[in-house]
Amino acid sequence: MNGSGQSVRLTIPAKPEYITLVRLALTGLAHLRPLPDETLGDLKLAVTEACSNSVRHAYGADGEGVVEVLYELRDDRLVVEVADNGQGFVHGDSQTRTELDEGGLGIAIIQSLADEFEVGRRNGGGSRLRFVKLLRE
Repeated sequence: MNGSGQSVRLTIPAKPEYITLVRLALTGLAHLRPLPDETLGDLKLAVTEACSNSVRHAYGADGEGVVEVLYELRDDRLVVEVADNGQGFVHGDSQTRTELDEGGLGIAIIQSLADEFEVGRRNGGGSRLRFVKLLRE
């Protein structure tokens, strides 16, 4: 990474109780680049939804696996990537899901809060969700 940014990578067990650590790391990054409370709240909600999708859907009932979270704090943006090695999914798969099914609403929330959004399969298997929030002065 170049000198104009910093990155933090976390690997947590795919269990709901560990998502708090992801939110705490985000709060820590906000000390490096002060963020308005509303922006920080939006980012916490978006990363919680992204991690919750991996925790709920990636590894089945066993929940044995990990979720990887990468934060890249740059001068003008925060890039967040959430990935897992689970079953994988492609947003918009024509399964029997409706827009408000579990997981569908979480993706919609992330899309509405982010300035850039992408989701898909991860190289080597699993899912990768990436979103960007532009940081204004």
